[in-house]
Amino acid sequence: DDATLAFLDSSLEGITSRYEQDGPYVLRPQARQVRQLAHTLLDGRQPPRARRELFRLAARASGLLGYMAVNTGDFALSEAYCTEARDLSREIGDLDTDLWACGTLSFSLYYAGRYDEADACAAAAVERAPRHAQSIRLLANGRARALGKTGDRRAVEQAIGQALRLSDLHEVPVGLTSCISFEPYGRARTLANAVTSHVALRNTAQVLRDAEHIDDLVEHSASSWSRSLVRLDVATALLQQRTPDIDHAMALGREALRLCGDTPISSVYQRSRDLHEQAGPWRDHPAVRDYGDEFRTWSSQPAALAMASSAS
Repeated sequence: DDATLAFLDSSLEGITSRYEQDGPYVLRPQARQVRQLAHTLLDGRQPPRARRELFRLAARASGLLGYMAVNTGDFALSEAYCTEARDLSREIGDLDTDLWACGTLSFSLYYAGRYDEADACAAAAVERAPRHAQSIRLLANGRARALGKTGDRRAVEQAIGQALRLSDLHEVPVGLTSCISFEPYGRARTLANAVTSHVALRNTAQVLRDAEHIDDLVEHSASSWSRSLVRLDVATALLQQRTPDIDHAMALGREALRLCGDTPISSVYQRSRDLHEQAGPWRDHPAVRDYGDEFRTWSSQPAALAMASSAS
């Protein structure tokens, strides 16, 4: 009945609204319960309107679980959930959820180190709906970052430019939208992804300019992960400069680890590990030693150890 559908919908909204505060480990059981209930109901019989809504809710529950699996470093599980979300949404022609699921699959492939596949996945989705608001995420988080890893400067600039033009077209929020939201990317989150793309290309000056441009929005957001990730990107850029600023870079690295505290996610783990490796030539510098000690302590948490095992 309508009350059950409303309960499922509000449960999913609650998960997305609390995600950046509570994290995947706390909210994953609730998302699994929603998915299980939706599938149990799909085994029954409903009027077409109710059945269509059940397909949409089941797809979104699977999509959220796919996103959470990326954050916990379980990329094979994420791919399975994203495939389910995509297939369910396509059965009812729900393009919005379909494109979101493709974006999350690209996100998973990126953190699994499968950059060409991440770009291809996002590119195929953009080609299906080039003017859709979900294509902002597909371009910035999917294409630009993966292309940065492959070193394609021109394609990175094209993807970022297209994402920003779409942001203007759809009048998206200026601020930092929730990372797991089904809503279109806000402009600040698009620029944060641009920063990550330019780090991969070693465009140091561009990284520092873009990071400064969104600094106030990021610092006043509720997302400790986003504040941590931007710090790690800037820290990496500071080491890439012609004259590296080691002390500042390591200070930002330590701040990033403390911001995440006991809620590590795979993106923060990977970038903090990469920063530690990049600082290797200055391993005898006191600031680098301090960061290394703090990173080893932080990454000894069970969740971070599981991510390290998955990465290896």
